[in-house]
Amino acid sequence: MTTNIKEKVLSGHKNGMAALFITTVLYAAVTALLIHTAMGLEENDAGNNILFIISIVYLCLGWIPYMGLRVLKPGEALVLTLFGKYVGTIKEDGFYYVNPFCTAVNPAADTKLGQSGDISDNKKGIMGSLELSSGKVEIPASKKISLKVMTLSNSRQKVNDILGNPVEIAVAVMWKVTDTAKAVFAVDNYKEYLSLQCDTAVRNVVKLYPYDVTENVDTTGDGNADDGSLRGSTEVVAGKIMEEIQSKVADAGIEIVDARITYLAYAPEIAAAMLQRQQAAAVVDARKLIVDGAVGMVELALERLNEKELVELDEERKAAMVSNLLVVLCGNHDAQPVVNSGSLY
Repeated sequence: MTTNIKEKVLSGHKNGMAALFITTVLYAAVTALLIHTAMGLEENDAGNNILFIISIVYLCLGWIPYMGLRVLKPGEALVLTLFGKYVGTIKEDGFYYVNPFCTAVNPAADTKLGQSGDISDNKKGIMGSLELSSGKVEIPASKKISLKVMTLSNSRQKVNDILGNPVEIAVAVMWKVTDTAKAVFAVDNYKEYLSLQCDTAVRNVVKLYPYDVTENVDTTGDGNADDGSLRGSTEVVAGKIMEEIQSKVADAGIEIVDARITYLAYAPEIAAAMLQRQQAAAVVDARKLIVDGAVGMVELALERLNEKELVELDEERKAAMVSNLLVVLCGNHDAQPVVNSGSLY
C-alpha cells in the first residue's frame, strides 16, 4: 500500500478576520447600492440600470466568499482539495481564509469505533441531530481530522494460544494521525483500517504465547524454552502487539503511541476446567512447601534432643518420632494427642 501524495502544510492563510470584515462591508455596500439604484429605475438611466443588475448579481453570489472562512482549534487539521486535486493541509489553530471552492476531505468523519472522540449521546455525537416539529434533521459530521492522541478499545476477541486453549483478550491502543495526506488518500477509511489491523495483530501475537507459564515452550523464537506467558508477560506481549500494529499502519500516516491489555481470561467453555487445574497446582505447591518445612522442623528437633541429651533414642524410636511429627505437621486437622502410659514395646 503506497501513495505518491506527500503532505503539504499550508501557512500564511490566517487572514480570516480581515476577509470576513471586507466581505461583510462589501455585502452591506452593495445592499445600499441596490436600494439606491432601485429608487432611480423610473428615470430610465442606463448607468443606473446596469448598477442595479450588478447589485442583484452580487447579492445572489456574494455569499460564496464566506465559504472560504475556516476555523481550526488546537489539535485539529483540515485536508483541502480543489476540484479533486490535493491542495494542502492546515494544521495550526486559527481563523483562516482559503479558496471558497476548496473542499475538506475526511472519509472517516462518520465512522464510530466506540473510542475517544467517537462517543455519542442523545445530545451530540459524530452525526448530530436537531429536533424540529417536522422530525429529526441530520447534521453533517465535521470534516476536520483530529491530531490528538486517541484511544481505540476494540471488543474482546477469542483467540487460541500456542497450546490451542481458547482465551479472550481485549487491547486498548493509543494512536494519533501524523500524516494527514496518507491517512486520507492512502486508505479508504483510516479508522476502520486501524481497527482491522488491531484485530489481526492481536491474533498474530497471542498465538505465540501460552496463557500461563508452561514448560518447553519457546515464545521468543530463539529456539530455547522460556517463561513467557500472556498472564505473566503482559508488558512484553503488549509491546509486540504495538510493534505489529505500527508496522501495518505506518503507510496510512498513523503512529501507535502505546498499547495495553485491558482484559485477559480463558474462554467460558474451558474456564472451569482451567480453574480446577490451577487449584490443583496450588494445592500441590502448598503441600510441597509444608512438607519441606516439616522435614526441617523434624531435623531440628532431633538435633536439639541429641545436643541436650535429654532422651536416648534408638533408630526405631527415632523413626516413630519422625512419623508422629510429620503426621502432626502435615495433617489437615488439629492433632489429637494420645498419652502412652506403657512401654513402646
